[in-house]
Amino acid sequence: MKLVWLISAILLPHAVMAETDSAGDTAQETLSASEPSHMPPDLSTMDMSRHTMHGMFGPNSMNREASGTSWQPDSSPQEGIHQMDGEWMTMVHGFADLIYDGQGGPRGGENKTFSSNMVMLMAQRDLEFGTLGLRSMLSLEPLMGKSGYPELFQTGETADGKNSLVDRQHPHNLFMELAVCYSVPVSDASSAFVYAGLPGEPALGPSAFMHRVSGQDNVEAPITHHWLDSTHVTNGVITLGYIYQSWKLEGSVFHGREPDQFRYKIEPGSLDSGSIRLTYNPSENWSTQISYGHIGSPEALEPDVNVNRTTASVTANFVYGANNWQTTGAWGHNSPSSGLSSNAVLLESALTVGAAHTFFGRAELVDKDELFANTPNSPLAGQNFRIGKLSVGYIHDFWSSGNYKTGIGGLVSQYAVPSALTQSYGANPTSFMVFVRVKIQ
Repeated sequence: MKLVWLISAILLPHAVMAETDSAGDTAQETLSASEPSHMPPDLSTMDMSRHTMHGMFGPNSMNREASGTSWQPDSSPQEGIHQMDGEWMTMVHGFADLIYDGQGGPRGGENKTFSSNMVMLMAQRDLEFGTLGLRSMLSLEPLMGKSGYPELFQTGETADGKNSLVDRQHPHNLFMELAVCYSVPVSDASSAFVYAGLPGEPALGPSAFMHRVSGQDNVEAPITHHWLDSTHVTNGVITLGYIYQSWKLEGSVFHGREPDQFRYKIEPGSLDSGSIRLTYNPSENWSTQISYGHIGSPEALEPDVNVNRTTASVTANFVYGANNWQTTGAWGHNSPSSGLSSNAVLLESALTVGAAHTFFGRAELVDKDELFANTPNSPLAGQNFRIGKLSVGYIHDFWSSGNYKTGIGGLVSQYAVPSALTQSYGANPTSFMVFVRVKIQ
């Protein structure tokens, strides 16, 4: 529980309400109600005196903006503590999960208790010619250890610089995003922007799984992560973009190497990779994107291998009174310069009922060729195996006070594996997680 209290200690100072003077000239006022409702308000529709409450990147709703420069449906809930501090509009959002993890089958590994957590700090203000935005995202996940936590069929990155992480999910870095952006209106319906981060997120793939409303309550990382959104922590990125009404076209140059086992460090490198993404939000309830990227040497253990990645995704969000339902479908294709091409498909959904109940699920189908990366003499090494996974879970938020809520939840995952893997993994292995969550609402 030390991690939970430490995250809370980081977040707590931002919950202090600012007072407004009697003349009404003070710009400091809290956007969050003292008793927050389940569905936070659309901040872009609020009258904030001389402040223009539009998005960080253009004239769109603030609710539309998700991780990095990605978009989500405008009707998506925008949780967090929002307030005015002089000329600045600030936002704090975060969560901390204390998790007990049990993975089944012969390769399930040891059971483990750990914390998954994240805090986001954002600020923006209008300048004479445009809007300046500051974004940061931090995590204490490095405290769980370099090898992360057990998760069947999860692959990618390394914990010691010598062996691949197989059947384990790596922890996120202490610094996941430190970025600045500046947008300039071109017309009433369009804008141009520049985004630079060290670290940051390039224009590639859907919103990162930790930020998608459809997936953020599932404490288990998708096994399709390295086909869709693994570039969300990139040690150096510059993105240029143009927004016109419901369309956004953007391109990035970035450092392709994924973070290594030194999770407390920022390790910048050359901008050796590039991507382009087209996003279209046809209505307030829908967001679609298609993207392509060339990633230079993403894996430290395969420095001579580059990857071309193509992704497409659709996210739908619907509000029913105090209830919210979001679903994301995504496809990713990796084509390495050496080795086998592979595909991944994800379908995930989360339904929040009232203020206390959240139901979530995720179905995945992915080609894995790294399951025997650490046993190169195995006859199965280097082969592609199509893995299916289905996860379902539930969270009950039993306590809420001010801007914080606490819940208890659990999930169960079952896998479909080819017969060639049953000796190593068992037939249709099952895993589970139970957890306690503290979250800013």
